[in-house]
Amino acid sequence: MTPERRENFQRLLRPRHIAFVGGRDATIAINEARRRGFQGQMWAVNPKRAELAGVPCVASIGDLPQAPDAVYLAIPAQGVVAALRSLAQMGAGGVVCFSAGFKETGDVLAEQALINATGDMALIGPNCYGLINYIDNTALWSFEHGGWSPGYGAAIITQSGMFSSDITMSQRSLPMAYMVSAGNQAVLGQEDFLDAFADDPAVRAIGLHIEGLQDIPRFERAALKALSKGIPVVALKTGSSEIGSALTVSHTGSLSGATELYEALFARTGVISVTNPSQFLETLKYLCVVGAPRGPRLAGFTCSGGGATMLADYAEKIGLEFPAVGPAQVPDLKALLPEIATVSNPLDYTTPIWGQGARTYPVFAKVLDAVGADSAVLVQDYPAAGLDASKEYYQQDAAAFARAAKEKGLPAAICATLPENMDAETREFLIAEGVAPMQGIHETLNAIGQAANWAQTRVRIASGLPAPLLPAKPSGALEMLTEDAGKSWLSRIGVPVPNGNVVPAAHLGRAATDIGFPVALKMMSPLLAHKTEAGAVALNLDDSGAVCKAAARMRRQVAEHDPEAVTDIFLVEAMSPPPLAELIVTLRSDPQFGAALVVGSGGILVELVGDTVTLLLPSTRDDILRALQGLRAARLLGGYRGRPKAELPKIADQIHTLCQAYQKERRIMAEIEINPLFVYEDYICAVDALLHRSVAP
Repeated sequence: MTPERRENFQRLLRPRHIAFVGGRDATIAINEARRRGFQGQMWAVNPKRAELAGVPCVASIGDLPQAPDAVYLAIPAQGVVAALRSLAQMGAGGVVCFSAGFKETGDVLAEQALINATGDMALIGPNCYGLINYIDNTALWSFEHGGWSPGYGAAIITQSGMFSSDITMSQRSLPMAYMVSAGNQAVLGQEDFLDAFADDPAVRAIGLHIEGLQDIPRFERAALKALSKGIPVVALKTGSSEIGSALTVSHTGSLSGATELYEALFARTGVISVTNPSQFLETLKYLCVVGAPRGPRLAGFTCSGGGATMLADYAEKIGLEFPAVGPAQVPDLKALLPEIATVSNPLDYTTPIWGQGARTYPVFAKVLDAVGADSAVLVQDYPAAGLDASKEYYQQDAAAFARAAKEKGLPAAICATLPENMDAETREFLIAEGVAPMQGIHETLNAIGQAANWAQTRVRIASGLPAPLLPAKPSGALEMLTEDAGKSWLSRIGVPVPNGNVVPAAHLGRAATDIGFPVALKMMSPLLAHKTEAGAVALNLDDSGAVCKAAARMRRQVAEHDPEAVTDIFLVEAMSPPPLAELIVTLRSDPQFGAALVVGSGGILVELVGDTVTLLLPSTRDDILRALQGLRAARLLGGYRGRPKAELPKIADQIHTLCQAYQKERRIMAEIEINPLFVYEDYICAVDALLHRSVAP
C-alpha cells in the first residue's frame, strides 16, 4: 500500500463524512451507519430522488460540498468507472464499492478500468459488503449487522460477503475491532488489510477468511510484521485454487497442491490455521480476551467426572499436557476437597463445594500452584433462560476461578461442553472478569493449544526471521531427463547415488559383473516417468544370466505398456543395502508460491500413506530438521525397536545442500523428485530420481 493510499485508508476507516451514492442499497447503508452510531456528516447522491433515508440528495458527485473521506458506492456497474474517476479527481479518501459485475463475472477489462480510475483512493471491493469500524462506531455496510466491542478486539477480513455477515450475527461474543468484506480485492487485498491492522493498537488478533491470495511475498511480509508486533493471525482457508504445476507426471502435484502450499506459508509466518468457522471464531475470541499461553501445560477443573475425562482424552490427542499434582501438594488439596473427590489434573472438585466461591477459590489456587500450568480451563454449562435460579452459584465458581487465574497471571477460559450452553449475559460477565467464554470442549482445547503453539513459534521465528521467499518462476515447457542423467546431476552437487553404468543390452553381463552382484536393472527411456508401473525395473539380480533374462522380459512388458518407450539402453546399478527408512524428497517451482520442498515417507505407497511436509524456500537446516521430526516415518529413523538411529541433523544438512543447489539452478532444473531416498545412520542415497529441466522457448 502506497503512503497516499494508506492515508486514504485511514480516512475511509475513520471518516468525518460519508457520501452514499445509489438508491435502495445506499438507503440500507445509511441506516446501518446510523445504527452503528456514526455521528459525522452524511450526504446522498441520486439524480432521481430528493432524499435517501432522510438525507437530502444532490444530483451528482460533482455537487458534493467537499471531498468525502468515505464513499459507499452502489450503482450499476456501467457507471462505476466514471464515478470513481470523479471521486479521485476531487480528492475523496476511500470507497466501499458494493456494485458487482466485474472480474467475478469474467469481465477482467472492466475491473482493470476500475483500478485505473481509482487512483490513490483506498477502494474495498467491488462486489463486497463493506467495512465496519466497531472501535469508532462507523459503518459502510450493505445489510443488517451485529457484533460488539469492549474497545478492543479482532480485525476480520473475509472474501465472502455472506460469511462476514454471519460472523457479525454469531452468538459467541467475539470482541470486534473491524470487519472488512474484501470482495474482488481489485485495489486493496488481504495483504494490505493485514499490514494496516497490524499497526492498530485496538487490534488484539487478526482473522482472515482466504479463498486465494494475490501476492504471496507481500502476505509473508505482512504476516511476519504482525508476528513481530505480537498480534496473532488466524486463517480459515477455503476452496481450491488452480495453482499451476506444468508437470503432471510426478507425484509432486498430488503431494503438495494448493492446500499444502498455503499451510507451508502459514507455518513459515506463524499464522494459525483452522479448518472450520466455529474454530475460527473461538480461537480469535480466546486470543482477544486472554492472549496466548507460554506453553502447553494446562490446569483443568470440572464439577463432573465425565467433564474431566473429556478434557483429558482430547488434550492428549492434540498435545496439550495436564501436569500431575506433586505428592507434596496432595495432602493440602485433600484437606480442601470433599472426601469423595480425587486429587488429579483435570480435577473434578465435586458437588459438595460447588457454587461456594469461598471454598472453591482455595482449591483453584492450590492446583494452579501445584501443577505449574501455563493456562487454566473450567468447564461450566449454564442453565437455559427461565431455568437460571442456580446461575449465581455458577457465577460464584466462575469468579473464584477468575480470581485464582488472575493472581497467577494465567490465561483462563471457562468453556461449555455444548456450545449453546452459555448465554450472552454469561459470556459478557466472564469477559468482564477477564476470562474467555468458550463454547465447545474441542474448540476450547484447540484454541488453547494453537495459541500456545503460536507463542512458541513467535519466539522461534523472532530468533531468526526467514529469508524472503524466492520469486515465483513462470511455468514453461519441460523435458524429462533419463534417470542416469538426473543422477549424474545429483552426484555433481553432492547427493550420493548408487554405483552404476549405462550400457546397451549386449554389454549388460560384463557391466553387471564389473559393478558387483546383486544389481538393479532399469530401462532408460525419456518416455518412462514411473518405471515400476511399466515393468522397467528388476531388483536383486545375482548373476549375468539373470540380468540378461530380466532385460528381455522388460522389453516385452514395456512394449505392452507403451511400444514407443522401448529402448535397448539400460542402467545397471549396485543394490543399495536396506535403509532405516525410505523418504520422498521433491523440489519444484510453483508459479504463485515460488520454490517448494516436499519431504515425506517414500516408496511405492507414497501417495497412499500421505505422510509429507511441505516447506517454502529458502528454508534453513532447522526447518528441514523439524519437518523430518514431524513425519510418522521419524519413528523408524529414531531407533525403532532397537534398530540403528539416524543422525537427523546430518540428514537434514544433506537435504539442505540439495535445496541450495536447486535454488541456484532452478531456472534450468525445473523439478526434482527422489523416491525413494534411502536414509542410513548418517547419510542418504538417491536410489531413484526423476528430474525435469526447463526447455527454452
